[in-house]
Amino acid sequence: MSETLIDTETKLDKVEKADELSGRGRPAAGQDPVKRDQIMEGARRVFMDKGFDAASMNDVTREAGVSKGTIYVYFDNKEELFEALVEEERCKIFQNLYEVLDREDNLRDVLEDFGLALSYKITSDKVVMAQRTVIGVAERIPELGLRFYEKGPKQGHAKVEAFLKRAIAKGLLEIADVDLAAYQLSELCMAGLLRQRLYGYRRQSPADHEIRYVVRAGVDVFLKAYGTEAFAAQDRIRPVA
Repeated sequence: MSETLIDTETKLDKVEKADELSGRGRPAAGQDPVKRDQIMEGARRVFMDKGFDAASMNDVTREAGVSKGTIYVYFDNKEELFEALVEEERCKIFQNLYEVLDREDNLRDVLEDFGLALSYKITSDKVVMAQRTVIGVAERIPELGLRFYEKGPKQGHAKVEAFLKRAIAKGLLEIADVDLAAYQLSELCMAGLLRQRLYGYRRQSPADHEIRYVVRAGVDVFLKAYGTEAFAAQDRIRPVA
């Protein structure tokens, strides 16, 4: 006869209690990073497979290999677990993405390298899945979508704005609306690619040559719109790799 969920949870509880008695369960309740990561990884697989609405805490306990009692020590409910997972994914998505904007290289080179980093990251399988997931629950949990945007894309947008303002101060760009131009730059570097990925029209990540073609064309349009004569002079003497 197959083992019931209650039997499984009872065994898991006994194992975890035995760990505590033997000294292996030293971290305080809810403070063990290994156990938390175990739960998060199980939740990640469940949410990706079933989606937010269909997934349950029981599904996560089975997938993560922990008891129901243990999972509720770390997370009060499915919503809290999902929010923690989204926050973790957000950090991974935007970590180091904007570092290239700190460089003092040729303007075109920096913009192209930023566009490549952005497009590779945002159109990748894992990030597309994360974006779909956040969009899918934004109506049900609007504050989740708000926090994701404010701590991720919005902060990144501010970094792009700061970079453009520095280029303006150097006389390389002339932009009346820097806020709009920062959005335009990002959109130009992913023109057509992101929307096709989000809707599932394009099942695979774009090929390297496609991304490079789109980014170079996008940056060229951007610089033709906002580049100054000083930039054009710099661009003419730019060394070609």
